[in-house]
This record gives sequence, structure tokens and C-alpha cells, in this order.
Amino acid sequence: MADVLVVDDSKVMRDMIVACLRARAGLEFVHAASGLEAIERLSLHPFDLVLLDLNMPDIGGIEVVEFIRAQDKLRALPIVVITTRGDEASRARALAAGADRFLTKPFTPEALVREVSGLLGAARP
Repeated sequence: MADVLVVDDSKVMRDMIVACLRARAGLEFVHAASGLEAIERLSLHPFDLVLLDLNMPDIGGIEVVEFIRAQDKLRALPIVVITTRGDEASRARALAAGADRFLTKPFTPEALVREVSGLLGAARP
């Protein structure tokens, strides 16, 4: 069982991400609607993966990535940035901050499953 934190200020997008991954057995999802809520949840519960939007009203996705990479207990946590920012500068900034993968909206369910499976390992259910 892998615990996944889905962070996006849009409930519709969080639900869409979960729907895309629901067929992949062995995943449990926790939602966060802002960067601040994500940091709070990360401080209280261990996760196996974070799916993270860049554009949020309080603390942005880049700052959340930087927070995760600065914490000893979270440093190895895989992060997939999922964003509408498809420009190369945003991709480079997210990856330089420590994101493992960068996926641009709109994405296909297959692309999301591929990225998640790649980070969680094909051997996991």
C-alpha cells in the first residue's frame, strides 16, 4: 500500500488525478487544497509520493518542493509536479528545486500512471 498526497487548489483536478490512478491497486489518497495544507499534512503523516500543482494561492508548488527537500525525513520522497505551466523555464525550475518528474496539464491518464508507476516501482501493486 502506498500513500499518495495529491495537492492542487482545484478539487476537480484532485478528483481527476485520483480517478486516473484509481485503477492502480494499492494506492491510498490524501488531498490538500493548498501548499500550506500540504506542508501540514507532510508534517503529520508519512507519504510515499506527492503529486503537486505549481500554482496555488498561498504557498506555491516550488516552495513546497523546496520544503520537502530541506527536511531530512522527507528528502527522498518522490514528487511529480503537475501544472499548466508548460514552458521550459518552469520545468527547469521545478526539477532544479528537486521535483522528480514534471507533467503538463492536460495530461493523459496513461502518462500519469506511467510517471507514478515509474516512481513507486513496477513491482508494487
